[in-house]
Amino acid sequence: MTLQGFRKRNIRKTGNIMLAILAGMMLFACENSLTIVKEITASDTLAAVTAHDIVYWRSDSGSVFMKLQAPLMYRTEGDEPTIEFPDGFIAFFFDSLERNTSQIKAKYGISNENTRVMTARDSVVVENFITQEKLESETLVWNQQTKRIVSPDLVKVTSPGRVVFGDSLTAAEDFSNRTIYNIRATIEVDESDDY
Repeated sequence: MTLQGFRKRNIRKTGNIMLAILAGMMLFACENSLTIVKEITASDTLAAVTAHDIVYWRSDSGSVFMKLQAPLMYRTEGDEPTIEFPDGFIAFFFDSLERNTSQIKAKYGISNENTRVMTARDSVVVENFITQEKLESETLVWNQQTKRIVSPDLVKVTSPGRVVFGDSLTAAEDFSNRTIYNIRATIEVDESDDY
């Protein structure tokens, strides 16, 4: 064998060995990376939509019945799709003549799209402009399927002529047919007095 033949054979062997080592490194290096990438990009951990300063209108048969505003919204997908408002929200509800009849605002909100349950937390205020009633609490859960709202925390219900404090509340979603549990105080207010 000539010196040139020997060199070509060694270069070829060295090249094959280098190629095998490189392929092995890539194979084993990608195994962990693919696992990590799969965990990071799992559909139930990433927000599919992130929106800032949103205004969302909802209508039925051409009539607006809701307007929602929020500084930030995350929408996640997966087994439990949610819409989250980490910096708060305010929602306005309208009647068939598109008059603002009520509103709800809170510093945090999340809605599960499968169960159709919305939870509002932190300084929750619900106002009904027709009955002039206001509900204040730290938590409010609205089940859109059963059309019921529940506040498991202390509540303050202000209506014309009185203020009622209680431990919790259940009610129809339009705030009719409500029950306030463990009423702590009822304060009669004479609204004709000027202070």
